Amino acid sequence: MQERQWITARRSELDALAEELAKQLQEVQAGRDELAVAERVLNRLAEQVRADAGAVAPVSVKVAGRAVLLIPHRSDAADEGVLPGDYRKILAIVREADGPVQVRAVGERLGLDASVRGKLEPLRAKMTKLADRGWLHKRGDGRFRARP
Repeated sequence: MQERQWITARRSELDALAEELAKQLQEVQAGRDELAVAERVLNRLAEQVRADAGAVAPVSVKVAGRAVLLIPHRSDAADEGVLPGDYRKILAIVREADGPVQVRAVGERLGLDASVRGKLEPLRAKMTKLADRGWLHKRGDGRFRARP
């Protein structure tokens, strides 16, 4: 009789272990799937960057089926000529200013309707991207200035 109890208890232990291992295997497979997607995106980016190497035009890549424009870091670029036209215009406006400028002022110079906040948000995103890449400096008060 004790052998049957031992077998039943052992079977229960093994069933619980099998269930836990199956759960871990699902997590591992999900992680591997995510890595495979990331690897494909990285390979696509690398291929497009290699294909566009030496080109003055900005690099455009596809991520998740959407075209994404790559704005290079200032240290990686020879000059601002590698930036798309609208980014070059923004940079020129900020450089012409006497001091730090607000997004609203740049928007007005570009002919945007500065009275509608939503019209300025894409511009703010572009200016922030330029700051993140080292082309501009974003101050704590939200104004931007050109880097020397």
